[in-house]
Amino acid sequence: MEEIINFIVDSVSAFGYLGIFIMMLLESSFIPFPSEIVMIPAGYLAHKGEMNFFIAILCGIAGSLAGALINYYLALYLGREILIKYGKYVFFKPETMNKMEQFFNKHGHISTFSGRLIPVIRQYISLPAGIGKMNLFLFCLYTSLGAGIWVVILTALGYFLGQNEGLLREYLHIITLSLVILVAIGISIYIYYQKKHRQN
Repeated sequence: MEEIINFIVDSVSAFGYLGIFIMMLLESSFIPFPSEIVMIPAGYLAHKGEMNFFIAILCGIAGSLAGALINYYLALYLGREILIKYGKYVFFKPETMNKMEQFFNKHGHISTFSGRLIPVIRQYISLPAGIGKMNLFLFCLYTSLGAGIWVVILTALGYFLGQNEGLLREYLHIITLSLVILVAIGISIYIYYQKKHRQN
């Protein structure tokens, strides 16, 4: 595991800000790419002075938005049936589309914000927004806000744990899993109170 972590950190360092942008674009598009293994090392490199903390965050958000826009326009111009027909070639199943549509219909446009904080959902929440022809400005705003929160958390985690390089390298996979669980719990609580509010 330590060799893998070293490779990831070295890769982010070698490709710099462009590498962050490209990898986060992939993470938000049809090619799910774990943002945790990009932004946490970026934060660590910022701690070492090899990257600017804020520029790394901006590149992460910009990449996330770019990937989300790819999915948005694919859904807008190709339509639901084409996406389902050819989605299997990139491991996208009809069941996934159904879940995204249910989530979007249930929570409205704000789902493009909250969905960015939920693992798996954040990669594909742009599709129902495109199919539903969501206002582009609102889509970009909510997507950037949601992605921004996630990117800041991960980058800050790498930055502050950078004070203990050994801990970061040894427990990155545990830290990542714990962070995903905490975010999922937070979003579940939000959804619960939203549902309770509607019932009242």
